Amino acid sequence: MDALSGIDYFVQAAETRSFSEAGRNLGVSSSAVGKSVARLEARLGVRLLHRSTRSITLTAEGRLFLERCRRILCEVEAAELELSEIHKEPKGKLHVSLPLVGSLVMPVLTSFMHQYPLIELDVDFSDRMVDVVEEGFDAVIRTGEPTDSRLMSRSLGTYRLLLVASPDYISKYGKPKTPAELIDHACLQHKFPSTGKYEAWPLIRTDTESEPMIHAAMVCNTSEALLAVAISGLGIACLPDFMVRESINRGELTTLLDDYIEHQGAFRMLWPTSKYMAPKLRVFIDFMAEELFKY
Repeated sequence: MDALSGIDYFVQAAETRSFSEAGRNLGVSSSAVGKSVARLEARLGVRLLHRSTRSITLTAEGRLFLERCRRILCEVEAAELELSEIHKEPKGKLHVSLPLVGSLVMPVLTSFMHQYPLIELDVDFSDRMVDVVEEGFDAVIRTGEPTDSRLMSRSLGTYRLLLVASPDYISKYGKPKTPAELIDHACLQHKFPSTGKYEAWPLIRTDTESEPMIHAAMVCNTSEALLAVAISGLGIACLPDFMVRESINRGELTTLLDDYIEHQGAFRMLWPTSKYMAPKLRVFIDFMAEELFKY
């Protein structure tokens, strides 16, 4: 603590360029500031400040040390703030961006709102690649691996893509036995709204095989709509396992070409790097990590 006190006195003196002004800010005498800085210089073995009768200025070593000291004091302040709020009930506005998979996200989101009624959620449902920092999001959930060094991340769970069709569709048009036979079937394709590109179906093929031709009976930018159309018997869709699990259990859908599918994706929570995490953000991240893929 003596070392921290010396650092605090030095930073005040360096920023005000006056022992008297630093003393007033700290509630001590100017001589106490001067003596503290002198002890710090003696311990470090370098001169940090040039003194004159009118002013004080930083040495080259002092300028370097000042930047480090500022960071140290910021970390101490952040740690104190974090500890002071650790027992407070999380509250305030939380600006988050979530993917367009309501069947996965909404049950967990509503449970979170019941458990933390003082947190006001401002939710952007989108599959586009948002700029978390520039657009002011507290956190976002997205698939894939993070590439922005300004962000922290936490894995929320994994999923697989499956090809599915209804029993009615299969009774009318039969099951494709190989990916090449998909050309004879009505395929329901997902289009990324941000790029306009179709989501590729994760079909295994050899180096000599070309990508199978797919006849798109419908193209849509929301997976929920593709699920409804597939259940209605109008085609084959490629959808994540968490979205079709209940429909498969109820007999509304069945999987196709299982031996030709190879896929594993992951959802991650991303948030801006910070030395201090607000309680409202901490509980949101923990809740989503524990509940999103719980069942």
